[in-house]
Amino acid sequence: MLVQRRLDAAAVRALANDLLPLVTMLVVDEATHDAAVGALLAALPTRLSFVDLVSFQVMRELSISRAFTFDADFERAGFRTLTA
Repeated sequence: MLVQRRLDAAAVRALANDLLPLVTMLVVDEATHDAAVGALLAALPTRLSFVDLVSFQVMRELSISRAFTFDADFERAGFRTLTA
């Protein structure tokens, strides 16, 4: 877990106990996965991560236009970012 590697045990506990219960987890279906693979292949060579491409696809499918992120790739993909 990235939080564990970059921060400490207290941060992992806070994430698990305070933040994750508020988050909705989605498991992507085959069509969404395939669309993200297609986007990856179309973008090659790219520095975009497959996880970002899946996120972009899900956001488009759910008509989500804003993301809470510090990742500039979301803005380059046409989403508004909320960082504060």
